[in-house]
This record gives sequence, structure tokens and C-alpha cells, in this order.
Amino acid sequence: MRTGFRISSLVPSGLAFDGVSDSEDSVILAVRSEAAEAQCPLCATASRRIHSRYIRHVADLPSAGRKVRLRLLTRRFTCEVPHCRRRIFAERFGEDIVPLRRRRTARLEYIVHHLGLALGGRPAASFAKRLMLPVSNDTLLRVVRRRTAMPTDPLLVVGIDDWAFRRNHRYGTIVCDLERRRIVTLLPDRETATVRAWLSKHPAINIVSRDRGGGYGEAAAKALPNAIQVADRWHLMENASAAFLDAVRRSMNRIRTAIGATTINPELLTCAEKLRYQGYLRRQDSHAAIAALVSDCLLYTS
Repeated sequence: MRTGFRISSLVPSGLAFDGVSDSEDSVILAVRSEAAEAQCPLCATASRRIHSRYIRHVADLPSAGRKVRLRLLTRRFTCEVPHCRRRIFAERFGEDIVPLRRRRTARLEYIVHHLGLALGGRPAASFAKRLMLPVSNDTLLRVVRRRTAMPTDPLLVVGIDDWAFRRNHRYGTIVCDLERRRIVTLLPDRETATVRAWLSKHPAINIVSRDRGGGYGEAAAKALPNAIQVADRWHLMENASAAFLDAVRRSMNRIRTAIGATTINPELLTCAEKLRYQGYLRRQDSHAAIAALVSDCLLYTS
């Protein structure tokens, strides 16, 4: 059996529907709380004494290609506890309906948060516009930052490295929680004093993973003298690889002599290896020419 569509079905649970006004691109629903009383946020005492009323405008999920806004009637109550410092307070609708000090419903905030997580700022804002969601790229990023739950347990194992605001121009410091695999904070620069000040605020850290540079090591040693400093895996492998390749380059002539190969077949090389080999041959020719000139000069002067 078919049932008719009811405007009141658009209203979040916990709110009562009072009326509707619409236009070509938007729907405004007049709603109010179903509760007869509200709880004082300071002393947690329920009160039924209404002091005054005011209107809040809250964005909600779109419907049928049109934006939906709630015209939310909000009551101010008088606290009935004589010694409570909060004499007058506004009713709260619950974090699952309209979060405190928010201009969006909880269900819209949830969608905005996930759009920001999935797409970032500008791409998510462009996509949200097509979905009739009234949010900007800055709003998306603010929601993501605000709703990102910070760990309640103290940090124990952190990783520190630099990161680029703009490559080759300005760098900062990134701090990660290696146990939870998440970013903890971004510091504005790579200065030892900045990193040391941040580490000093987290004395529970017992392991600091860092690169092999001296700046972060000095900061960790001064701020957390009892913490263990370790080289992170990426930098360890990168430095070991660079040291190995450098040793091979310095000993290349002896390696060729040992394996009995004095020439290299260019057809067996990759494009990058061919470029390096051609550079090597040019340097060898230059060295031979310089040696010949020096020899000629010595013969001439003698």
C-alpha cells in the first residue's frame, strides 16, 4: 500500500515539526524540541522555567535537489538552583541532533566530515556544491580537524621528520604517533628550540624515531634525556644505500680489474645507466687530455 510523503519525515528525531516554507531551491522547516525541560550545563539540574526564546537557523541534509534549513526555536531557561552561577541557560539538543555551537545538524556534519576526509578541501567543496551542501573548502578542512579524535592515552613512541610547506623554500616538522599510525602535530619550522619545546610537553615519550641529522637528536636529548633515540627505517635504508653506492663508485676501477672487465657493453645498460656511463667516459677523456698536457709541459720545460 502506497503512503504519501510527509514533510515531517525530514525532521531529525527529537525535534517537533511546526511548519514549512519553501522556494525553488530551498526548504525551511520550523522545528522545536520535544522536551518539556532542559538541563543546566553547570549544575545538571533540570528546569521548566522558560526565560525567553530565540531562533537558530541550522543547515540540514538536502532533499529532492533543494537545500534544507531548520528554523529552530530555542528556549532559554532559568536555573532553579539558587546558588548556581549559571542563572540563565539555553537548551541543548544533543550531539546527535544539533551539536553545541554548530550551524549544521549532526547528520550533515557527518557527511561534511567524510567528504573532507575523502577528497580534501577544494575538490570536496566542488562536489558538495553539486550535492546541494552549503559548505566551503575552508569549512570542510575545519570540520575534519575538529572531528579528528585526539588520542587520550599519553604518547609513548613518536616519529619526527621534516616536511615541506613549499619544496625547496620552507620546511616544518611533522610528528607522528607510531603506535597509532597517525599524525599528531605539524610544527612551523625545523628549529631545535621548537621541537624541544614540543617534546618537553610530552614527558611520557620513551622512544623517538628520527633521521640521522643532528637537530632533532639534540632536541630529543635535551627535552627527553631518558628516551631512546632510534634511526627510522626509511632513513636507515636510504643512508645505507647511499653509502654503498658511494663506496662502489670510488672503487669502480678496482672492481672492473678484479672481475676482468675493462669495458662495458652499452647495449646492456638502461637509459639512466647509459647517461651515467657517457658522463664517466667524458670525464675519463678529460682526465686523459689534462694528463697529456701536463706531460707535454714537463717535457717542454725540461
